[in-house]
Amino acid sequence: MTLDDLNAAATSLHLTALGGFHEDGKTTILLGPLEPGFWPFVTGHPDFKGDDPLDNWSSAAISSLADDLHARAIFPFGGPPYHPFIAWALRSGEGWASPVGLLVHKDAGLLVSYRGALVFDRVIPLPSPATPPCESCADKPCLTACPVSALSPNGYEVESCKTYMDADVTCRAACRVRMSCPVSKSYSRDPAQTAFHMEAFHPS
Repeated sequence: MTLDDLNAAATSLHLTALGGFHEDGKTTILLGPLEPGFWPFVTGHPDFKGDDPLDNWSSAAISSLADDLHARAIFPFGGPPYHPFIAWALRSGEGWASPVGLLVHKDAGLLVSYRGALVFDRVIPLPSPATPPCESCADKPCLTACPVSALSPNGYEVESCKTYMDADVTCRAACRVRMSCPVSKSYSRDPAQTAFHMEAFHPS
């Protein structure tokens, strides 16, 4: 099993590896959307149903993939307790803390979304750590994109964010901070998926 083999299998589910790490002779691979095309594929799938349709699909799809690849599936939902996906992302060589504290991924930017992980009882070779995109981002637009400065190096003011969302159609559809990231802008995520996550965060 190689990382290329895993990605080849995950492609049929519009998933891809978003980083990984080794620990105690095991390999954990984080999985997220393969763009473009993830959202139309997922929303048209029969497992996209129930009160938490994206989580339901993720559980079914990644569990099936784990069975096929003789791995163990782990998810960022379903707790408490919750698995430390943020800490794992920071270990993966592909995710870092952005200037506003949100995770930033080398390909997905501030739109990174981990749908699950596969744990293999063996060492799978992984690529060398990537270079954090924020290091070469001169303007750092994420620092000034929020109209009420809810996201800043000092933390996240959730109530200020939600209060502004109540009155602002643009923010209800997409977080200005996440969308301001140059890497996010080049990531072909369907706007409907972004709106789905915003509605889940702050229902109308």
